[in-house]
Amino acid sequence: MATRPAIRTTTAKRKKATSAVLLRYRDSDTAFGVSRNTAARLAKALGLSETQVIHVALAQFARQTLPSYKPDDGPLTDAQKKAIERLQPSGRITVEASLF
Repeated sequence: MATRPAIRTTTAKRKKATSAVLLRYRDSDTAFGVSRNTAARLAKALGLSETQVIHVALAQFARQTLPSYKPDDGPLTDAQKKAIERLQPSGRITVEASLF
């Protein structure tokens, strides 16, 4: 009797576990929370799920609140200060004090 070659099966790659947050709706809308009814109305008006509405709201809040620029590396170096000074037009502006 002939033996069959072993068949290797691969398991599907598991998705990396993501952290979760529990959202508790408020009984009524406040400055710091919304009711389930409001979330459902937003979802219906936008054609999204309630989860998507929450993500859209958080993304918009982040854009409004968090800086959109990368933090700098600290104070300017002397070379950077000189480069800025070279870019200033001469003769038209009198520098009384430097911001740098």
